[in-house]
Amino acid sequence: MVTATVNGLGLHHTAVGSGPSVVLVHGSWGDAGNWLPVVPMLARHCTVVSYDRRGHSRSERPPTAGSVHDHVSDLAALIEALDLAPAYVCGNSYGALITLRLAVAQPDLIRGIAVHEPPGVPLLSGDPAFAAVVEAFGQRIAPVRRLLEAADDAAAAELFVETIALGPGQWAQLPEPVRRTFIANAPTYLDELRDPDCLTIDRNALATYTKPVLLTRGDQSPPMFAPILDRIATALPHAERHVYVGAGHVPHMTHPDDYARITLDRALR
Repeated sequence: MVTATVNGLGLHHTAVGSGPSVVLVHGSWGDAGNWLPVVPMLARHCTVVSYDRRGHSRSERPPTAGSVHDHVSDLAALIEALDLAPAYVCGNSYGALITLRLAVAQPDLIRGIAVHEPPGVPLLSGDPAFAAVVEAFGQRIAPVRRLLEAADDAAAAELFVETIALGPGQWAQLPEPVRRTFIANAPTYLDELRDPDCLTIDRNALATYTKPVLLTRGDQSPPMFAPILDRIATALPHAERHVYVGAGHVPHMTHPDDYARITLDRALR
């Protein structure tokens, strides 16, 4: 893994393989290591770049909290610095929101995107049918935030995994290195919570994106992700949809063969 200076910060990244470029954008709490199960399969056919987002793991942490806009700018600058354009960009969770925003802001840098379960909860706000979903999300986030503000990062990471991302009992199922990464990167999630734009996405702006897009979810994921993807799909009527059977919020980690197969089918078109 090497470092590229992007927007004044050192971002650690790995580039392997050859061929059309694929860039992998991790979600909250994680880092480039989350993509390790799928990288070898993708790299047989593509140049695969994964990186630690600003503040995460081996990348430089700025003195002030970065916004979602900073993460989008970092992704764009990394693609340009490594001469990857046009890249096929895959984002998971918060990384999916970053990917969607890049598609709107600089579509010239990409040839297509695949986004898995972006946590765009504000898309459901104001709709009585989803009032309970939005309220429940807020109730689950609040104790995680309190633990983060108290610097109890280990407890916050476990609570996030168990009650928001993966489900009861899943913290113990994560490999020890992944748990350590979540704990080490816990402060970055507090940064996200303090950013008023962190979970928002402009559906009217999305409608201007005309390149290929794949929207995916797992059939074992928390139920809020399905209606969020439905809302995004209304702005992207040409989007493909896919459900990973037996998978949840991180199919690239739990079902890497399926994830690589589905991704390559689109990335190589």
